[in-house]
Parts: sequence; structure tokens; C-alpha cells
Amino acid sequence: MSKLPGWLGRLGAELTELGERLEQRRAEAEEDEAAPIELPETAAVPSAVPAGAVPAEAGRPGAAADRVPPPPAYAPSVAARPDPVAAIPWGMRVAAEASWRLLVLAGMLYVLMRVISAVQLVVLAFVAALLVTAMLQPTVARLRRYGLPRGLATAVTAILGFVIMGLVGWFVVWQVMDNLDTLSDKVRAGIDELKHWLLDSPFHVTEQQINDVAKNLSDTIGTNTEQITSAGLQGVTVMAEVLTGILLAMFSTLFLLYDGNRIWHWVLKLVPAQARPGVAGAGPRAWRTLTAYVRGTVIVALIDAIFIGLGIWFLKVPMAVPLAVFIFLFAFIPLVGAVISGALAVVVALVTEGVFTALMVLLVVLAVQQIEGHVLQPFILGRAVRVHPLAVVLSVAAGGMIAGIGGAVVAVPLVAVTNTVVGYLRSYGQEEALRHAPPPRGATAIDVAPTPAPGSPPEDSDGKKTE
Repeated sequence: MSKLPGWLGRLGAELTELGERLEQRRAEAEEDEAAPIELPETAAVPSAVPAGAVPAEAGRPGAAADRVPPPPAYAPSVAARPDPVAAIPWGMRVAAEASWRLLVLAGMLYVLMRVISAVQLVVLAFVAALLVTAMLQPTVARLRRYGLPRGLATAVTAILGFVIMGLVGWFVVWQVMDNLDTLSDKVRAGIDELKHWLLDSPFHVTEQQINDVAKNLSDTIGTNTEQITSAGLQGVTVMAEVLTGILLAMFSTLFLLYDGNRIWHWVLKLVPAQARPGVAGAGPRAWRTLTAYVRGTVIVALIDAIFIGLGIWFLKVPMAVPLAVFIFLFAFIPLVGAVISGALAVVVALVTEGVFTALMVLLVVLAVQQIEGHVLQPFILGRAVRVHPLAVVLSVAAGGMIAGIGGAVVAVPLVAVTNTVVGYLRSYGQEEALRHAPPPRGATAIDVAPTPAPGSPPEDSDGKKTE
């Protein structure tokens, strides 16, 4: 116990010394804040430190680095820098906003195209099934109205449709194989006739030049035998893919005919709830557009094939029936298909029957196509599926570049359906905006009132005001 007072005394002395040190440091900090800034000798600014006085912190190393001097009184005022967003012009900001959104859309379309290219066979088979379903579905509905069950009506329609398509394909192949020998003989005779015509023409073509062209063609075929063989092997692969696509399209058509409504309701469940009413209204309208397009295209193609085929048959061009079937099939490719099928008929007439018959076939093709473009398509297809010719050309070109002939076939119906869907969704959005808008007030309510304002003239049955 005798050591306790001594220990407490030492503790008190240490605390007193610590307090003195803290007071000294506080005083030094206050002197640093009040110390003046050294100015150049040329600056005539009064100093707060008397001449000859030495600041208390001058002898302390690192004192200047411990503080940030305030700006001098003579320094000019510097305006604050503007916000970088505000410094960019409005037009450039709008362009930048639109650019990155367009880049996102372009990236999405690129990824979508890559995915479609990877499963191109499945996509084309399903789209072909949609087109065939749009053509056969009215028959199923009519059989249902006659009292047949849904399964039986679907089976009867699908079997009849597939049998008719198979018979058409078999008939085309049979006609081509049956007339192949006759066609080859007429082609040789036509080539000889064309050779004599060139020799007697005013183009001064010599027989040596014609022989050189024939020799070059023969040499080209001989040197490219491997490429021709590989092309034949690729043709076998393409035939296998075509058969696979046909089977997929047949199965898809059966399920779409039988369970089309259930499939559509399942698709609607994948759509967000807020957008579901608009999509539910756009779907039936898109289907009606597709059905009207397919039905009208079939009727127009059938008329073209019949009249052009009759013209070719009256002109005694060989293979008139297969050419008419080709014209029917190529009519499903708008604009481009008519040109290709017409050119094929003219070439066959040229090499088999001569120049005069080829010109007559050309006149028949042009006349029928003019009637189709100006009378049949506006009357049969109607205004619901009319697409601008520029949109048709661009869509066919884009579809052909992406997916070949199949892409060219489905490009125009896709554009027509998209046009219908976009138009309906725009109208639906406007109606929803008006429905949720606040009711009009004051004088504005008189203009939109369901009944005429007092003192206004009555209206007739057409809504026109009568005096």
C-alpha cells in the first residue's frame, strides 16, 4: 500500500505533460493557418508579418507540405466547368441515343439470323407447313360445319392435299422423262438452225468462231469433271435435306390443322400479360391475311399456268404441260418467279421451234402477266394483302440471299403479315391511350359528346348535318 501514492503521482505527472504537448501542437496549428503567403518581390501586397520576424514554423521541416495554401487575392476568378452532358449539342445527343439503340437492334437481328441459318431446314419446313395449313384450313372448317369430327376432318383434308401435291409432282417428273428424248433431238436441231442463222446473219460470225466456242465449252466441261461430280454429290445431300424438310412440313401441317387453336393459346401464355390483349387481337388478323394471300396466290398461279400452258400448247411447243406446272410453282415467288418461268418457256420455244414461235410465246407470257398484275391480283388478293412493289422486290431479294428459293417464297407473305400486325398494334395502342385518357371538360366535351349540342342542326342516318 505504501507504493500506491507514488504510482498515482507519476501517472498524474505524465497526464499533465501529455496535456501540455497537446496544447503546444494546437497552438502551432493555429499559427500555421494564420501565417502569410510568400509573394514575389515585384508584387506590392502588404504582409501581415512584420519585417525581420521569423515565423514560428520556419524552422520546422516539412511544414509547407502539411498545408494547402489558399488562393492569392490577386488571382482571377475561374468559372466552374459545365456538365459534360450539357456541353454536347442536342442533335449530337439524339444521334448518339439513336445510334446505340440501332446497334443493339442490329446485333439482335444478326444473332437471330445466325440462329435461323443454323436451323434453316426446320424453320423453312415450319413456314411451309404454315402456308399449306393456311391453304387447307378452310376445307377443315367447312367439313366441321358439315358435322365431321375434328380428327376425321383433319385426316381427310390432309390426305387429299398431300395426295394431290404428290400427284402433281409425279406428273411433272413423268412428263419431263417422257419428253426428254424428243426434247433433246429438237434441241440439237434448234442448235443447228441457230448456227445456220448466225452464219447468214449480218453479225459476220464465221464457222470457225462457232467451232471455237463449242470446243471451249467441251474443254470446260472436261476440266471441271471433279466439280461436276462434287456438285452431284451435293445434289444427293440436298435431296436428302429436301425429303427431311417435306416430312417435317407434313407432320407440322397435321398438328397445325388439328391443334392450331391450342398451339396459339399456348403461344399467348409466353407473351407478357400487359401485351397479351394486343397480341391476341393481332394473331387472328395475321392469320386471315396469310390465308387470303395463300388462297389468292394459288388462284392467280393456277390461272397463269392454264392460260400460258394453253398458249404454249397451241403453238406446238414440246413439254407444254410440264412448263405450265413450272409456271404454277414459280408463281409463288412474286415478280421474280414470273420472269424466270416465262424466260424458261421462251428458251424452250426458241431452241425447239425457232425465233418466230419464241416471239409468240413471249407475247402470250407478257399478255397473261399484264392481266395478272392489273386485274387478277387487285381483284383476288384485295387490299388487305397488298404490298408496295418496292417492298416486294427488296423482301424477295433479301429472302433469296438469306435462305435461297425457300426464303424468296416466304418473304412476301411474311412482309404482308408483319404489315397487318404492325397496323393493328398501332391502332390498338391509340385506342388504349384514348380509353385511359381523362374525360374532356368544358367546351371540348361538346365536340366529342354522343348527342348533338342544343341548338345544333340534326344529323341524318349518314352522320351528316342537315339544315
